[in-house]
Amino acid sequence: MRPSLIALALASLLVSGCATAPAETSSVSAADAAASAPITADASFAALSQDWLDGMLALSPISATAIGDHRFDGEIDDLSADGRARGLAFSRDILARLDAIDASALSRQNQVDALILRNQLRADIWSTETLQSWAWDPQVYNGLAGSAIYGLMAREFAPMPDRLKSATLRMEKLPQLYAQMRANLDPARVPKIHAETVAKQNGGVLVLIDQFITPNLDALNGDDRRRLEAAISGVRAAVAENQQWLDKTLVPNAGGDFRLGATMYDQKLGFSLNSALSRSEIKQRAEAELKRTRGEMYAIARQVLKGRKGAPALPANPTPAQQQAAIEAALELAYAERPARDQVVPFAKQTLAAATDFVRQHDLVTVPDDPVKIILMPEFQRGVAVAYCDSPGPLDKGLDTYYAISPIPDDWTAQQTESFLREYNDRMIHLLSIHEAMPGHYLEGVHSADFDSTLRAVLRSGMFAEGWAVYTERMMADAGYLDNDPLFRLVQLKFYLRTIGNAILDQGVHVDGWTRAQAMDFMTRQTFQQEREAAGKWVRAQLTSAQLPTYFVGVQEHFDTRRAVEERQGENFDLKRYHDQVLSYGAPPVRFVRQMMLDEPIH
Repeated sequence: MRPSLIALALASLLVSGCATAPAETSSVSAADAAASAPITADASFAALSQDWLDGMLALSPISATAIGDHRFDGEIDDLSADGRARGLAFSRDILARLDAIDASALSRQNQVDALILRNQLRADIWSTETLQSWAWDPQVYNGLAGSAIYGLMAREFAPMPDRLKSATLRMEKLPQLYAQMRANLDPARVPKIHAETVAKQNGGVLVLIDQFITPNLDALNGDDRRRLEAAISGVRAAVAENQQWLDKTLVPNAGGDFRLGATMYDQKLGFSLNSALSRSEIKQRAEAELKRTRGEMYAIARQVLKGRKGAPALPANPTPAQQQAAIEAALELAYAERPARDQVVPFAKQTLAAATDFVRQHDLVTVPDDPVKIILMPEFQRGVAVAYCDSPGPLDKGLDTYYAISPIPDDWTAQQTESFLREYNDRMIHLLSIHEAMPGHYLEGVHSADFDSTLRAVLRSGMFAEGWAVYTERMMADAGYLDNDPLFRLVQLKFYLRTIGNAILDQGVHVDGWTRAQAMDFMTRQTFQQEREAAGKWVRAQLTSAQLPTYFVGVQEHFDTRRAVEERQGENFDLKRYHDQVLSYGAPPVRFVRQMMLDEPIH
């Protein structure tokens, strides 16, 4: 534990626009003058931001650890009625203080941060009072339980004995979290898919203990070790008790609807995206992009299939059936080159190295030296996405970034495994490494952490991050990655179709009432996803909401921003300089990046 160091780190990373403190050598008269001067809007906002950070981190200790503030490493979040009431009161108080600040008097960077903070506060209040995920989504509790241990043990931010002592304190409190889960959740409101998924994930906490804690027991001695061992035993008993409740009570009685409905979805979408685009505008734009992208894929299919024996008809103006057949036939050429079942992770390491070398050689963006490692996805996080990028908290400098890949489940049949590997063929794994690591999430995360607003780092936009990752897929293909291989471009466009499809699918499921059959037909035919990928996405769409559109909306705003800057700069446009500048703002919603770069009003 390093409370003094973290406090210093927070103090030194105050939001931009904060007034500089007077030097110790200042005269008494200067100090008196400073004391009598009116407090500026920027100074008020800096103080407010610090108060929000301190209060938020204390209310959510597990998030604090992930962010890199280790003052609360021995605590866990309180989801009881009293805990939720404290959180609501805190958010309302900060929001009222924020409303009292004259936003027009703030610096441009602080205007951005003020809008980001207001959106977060309103979202927090809405989530607790209206969405009420604490009452119907068991993933909330399962995620906290796993993150409570994983956040302490996955990275070496402190000596092992210190982290084990913090883990001991947290494990002693985990039975309390499981008890709150059972008390808060109303089985009649819990969707069946949520209950079943968490019932499968529940034991993942024990896997984390066996992986990270048990092998390091010798780092503690005497009473510390005995207390740790007792805490482990307590968690094992609590997990077993929770498993019985999940299997015997929650899963059989889960009767909730996973669909949010139009009103709730629109509200959540607004908070999630913090974008000017409405649901109908997103759908209209996505459907137009779907048609355009399929046309581009057909043009490549005509190129790679020309003269091949058994190739389908390739007319200049195909019917929908002819277009479908040609694209599917061309994709088969890419599917034929895929890794063996046990070689997905080793091949991903090769693709990460290749992508890194390419970005450096072509000078596309400044490449950081911070480490990145490919790992198997922890068990408690499996079942939602195939891969993700896990960056260190913004206050934990120089620690590893993890590019996590979910292994193929042991119980999958040969047919299911083949379906997965056709989707995640060689070229798709190249794209996965581009998206998750280089120059996608990993690179963006390192650049964004350099911005001098702690608040913005804590509230970094998922839409910016996902949009950037998708943007880099096209950027790498445009730069000639894999020697301008047309099949790589074809697979890149297929990957982009998945991004487009995500936005349409999410609305279809949560607003339009799509069935599994409708969703699977859309994904497998319109966006060419393999059965295993589509089946997994159907599960993900049920388990999450308003997250899948972040990819499409984010990348559209990135494309729009680049076009606008290119038009403004003309022949003076430099791609690397542009990329470095986009990444220099700390990952706010993309519209703010455009407003900053083009000197437009902040709104």
